[in-house]
Amino acid sequence: MNRRDMLTEGLLATPLAFAALSQDAQGRATGSVRGPRADYFPNFILRTQDNKPVRFYDDLVQGKIVIFNFFYARCEETCPATMANLARVQELLGGRVGFDYHMYSITLDPRHDSPRVLKDYARMHGAKPGWLFLTGKHDEIDVLRHKLGYSDPDAVRDKDKARHIGVIRYGNEAMDRWAACPVEMNPQRIAESIHWMDFPKTWPGKTRT
Repeated sequence: MNRRDMLTEGLLATPLAFAALSQDAQGRATGSVRGPRADYFPNFILRTQDNKPVRFYDDLVQGKIVIFNFFYARCEETCPATMANLARVQELLGGRVGFDYHMYSITLDPRHDSPRVLKDYARMHGAKPGWLFLTGKHDEIDVLRHKLGYSDPDAVRDKDKARHIGVIRYGNEAMDRWAACPVEMNPQRIAESIHWMDFPKTWPGKTRT
């Protein structure tokens, strides 16, 4: 088993990855309803590529189906392929992105990746409305990274952003249902896995039995 697979397995084994289906079967939530794991998430202030301040839990996560990845603009190894694949996933999810599904890419290099840098980066990779690129305080982003399961048991590797793993975390916060997968996986399979979080809606072109 290679390092990426080991870490992906670790992501899936974290408490955040398991479904605690204490909400209704639809997994719906209103703006005032806090999910079962609400207190787990910090409410740090981040900034979007449009320099808009947003609260991590209240504005980005609460009651939503969310998709996370970590990256940084000067990454020349895994990030370009990651973003190309996520752009394809966004195309497959279509107009539901920004409404039913919310995509969040969080920089690992906030000292360099200002909102202006992120805006140019998002444009370069064809990001559409509903896919936010986020920056904030370095220490707070590090907390979020660990909260979302993006950590390496080797402390030296964990601090080296160039060694970050190509994994996306996705989940339905209202239902506390979470999973992860390699970001280079077939985009159709990624999109279908994300859609599973919104059961029982049907995937376009398919009928559930």
